[in-house]
Amino acid sequence: MDSDYGVPRELSDLQKNRSLYTPELPPCLQGTTVRVEFGDATAAADPAGAHAIARSFPHTYGQPLVHFFREKSKPVNAQTISEHPAVRVGLVFCGRQSPGGHNVVWGLHEALKIHNPKSVLLGFLGGSDGLFAQKTLEITDDVLATYKNQGGYDLLGRTKDQIRTTEQVNSAMEACKALKLDALVIVGGVTSNTDAAQLAETFAEAKCSTKVVGVPVTLNGDLKNQFVEANVGFDTICKVNSQLISNVCTDALSAEKYYYFIRLMGRKASHVAVECTLQSHPNMVILAEEVAASKLTIFDITKQICDAVQARAEQDKNHGVILLPEGLIESIPEVYALLQEIHSLLRQGVSADNISTQLSPWASALFEFMPPFIRKQLLLYPESDDSAQLSQIETEKLLAELVEAEINKRLKEGTYKGKKFNAICHFFGYQARGSLPSKFDCDYAYVLGHICYHILAAGLNGYMATVTNLKSPSNKWRCGAAPITAMMTVKHYGRGSGSGAATLGKPFVHPAAVDLRGKVYELLRQNATRFLLDDVYRNPGPLQFDGPGADSKAVSLCVEDLDYMGRIKELNDYLDKVRTIVKPGCSQDVLKAALSAMSSVTDILSVMTSQRLE
Repeated sequence: MDSDYGVPRELSDLQKNRSLYTPELPPCLQGTTVRVEFGDATAAADPAGAHAIARSFPHTYGQPLVHFFREKSKPVNAQTISEHPAVRVGLVFCGRQSPGGHNVVWGLHEALKIHNPKSVLLGFLGGSDGLFAQKTLEITDDVLATYKNQGGYDLLGRTKDQIRTTEQVNSAMEACKALKLDALVIVGGVTSNTDAAQLAETFAEAKCSTKVVGVPVTLNGDLKNQFVEANVGFDTICKVNSQLISNVCTDALSAEKYYYFIRLMGRKASHVAVECTLQSHPNMVILAEEVAASKLTIFDITKQICDAVQARAEQDKNHGVILLPEGLIESIPEVYALLQEIHSLLRQGVSADNISTQLSPWASALFEFMPPFIRKQLLLYPESDDSAQLSQIETEKLLAELVEAEINKRLKEGTYKGKKFNAICHFFGYQARGSLPSKFDCDYAYVLGHICYHILAAGLNGYMATVTNLKSPSNKWRCGAAPITAMMTVKHYGRGSGSGAATLGKPFVHPAAVDLRGKVYELLRQNATRFLLDDVYRNPGPLQFDGPGADSKAVSLCVEDLDYMGRIKELNDYLDKVRTIVKPGCSQDVLKAALSAMSSVTDILSVMTSQRLE
């Protein structure tokens, strides 16, 4: 074992108190019997990509939805699993660390030991690199003692993870075989779970007995679809950031002379920025999705901010707080195109020092326009998916400089009559990422860990652990599992060159963007003017583990109309009732009413489905 991993932590009094907290399991996960109901076969969310996904995943596409029930319930198609032989399970942290990840390990370990004390959980040390090298730590109660309900991934660690190439997949399979693993649990976001799906398919094809299970853990909040309502870590990140933002808002209101530009983590999607805006009420937020949809240039964004500053100055307000998602820079069309040229040249082996001389004329002009610090950051080697190193590009400083220049220009022209513009820039990223997890993330991650065992007990491969109805108390959560292939889509456009472009057109679990037609965005727009002009700053305070605020959940989770799995179950219940009522021997009137209703429903659904295919 590497000495850096799994060593006991020195805990503060608060950490010790948190380590003693045990989340409550929903009724369906309690006891020593697993009751599982297999639903209908799943299909791709986007019918246009169904054929490509089915062709790429012949062994794992079209598997049924799975629901877990408490021991006393008696669903029609349920199976009871009462025998639990000892099993060996491996777990690997993939992707960026997210508060609550340790509780997935705890929940899985506890479920394994409850059902058979001889079962073994092995954690791979150092992420996927540890998986390939077969470096493990056996998880025990003593090892877990100082990691329960604690932040970070330092129990096992992680690297810049992917399990994608043939060599990597084969190394993972060799490790699973050598360690005689019955299951491999992959903890991560969209990329990691895409890799998990491919690993599950490859294992099935090779008749490897190891089952692969995915867990939705990512602070970005972008692993969202009809089966996954929330990601472990998102709640904590948003609450911690919202307090920091609120503190800055109070400071801005007190000094009345600074504009704070705050960049937030979240990769390409703006979920963190949206949630933090709804929790803390800063004056303005620029969403990457809005910029991309409206094809706003960097000058359009600058003007938009300057107009806001001018509108506030007319009310004698010379301060404010503006939020920016880290993915904003890539959503600006001309900057995105510039980045693609730079990345293409870097992948061809052109050194960063020589890039500027080989850019196309328009790209060269834009590059030279940028401040020197941004030029240096744009030249950083791209990520494995060909995206820029977003956390390293100081978009907030770039916009602050451009806004200051434009405000000074308006000041000279006499169109701006406010006080001198002063900007202070922040990047809130790692400060929140290493936080103690919120009560919600502790509970959610722990439950997902237990579900991983239930998936294994049911003999499933290529599934993701899911919980729906999350906005309700945990005793009403619905636990189940969905095939990862049912969450995949196929995007049919090219992007860049080199290894990044080779993956496009293939099935992936793509990150979900902020829905500009959804209820959360509508709520944001409804309050935009009030937030901008009225300084209705709101401070949710630090993380609460007891008392007021302890059970609060993300605004976006409570506003959205979710619980897809619950509705699928409700639909099946209605269909069962129809079959019960409309039996041979029923009256003509009952039969006619059923036929008429079913005909109307199928016509409507056929039209809706055909529109999606167009």
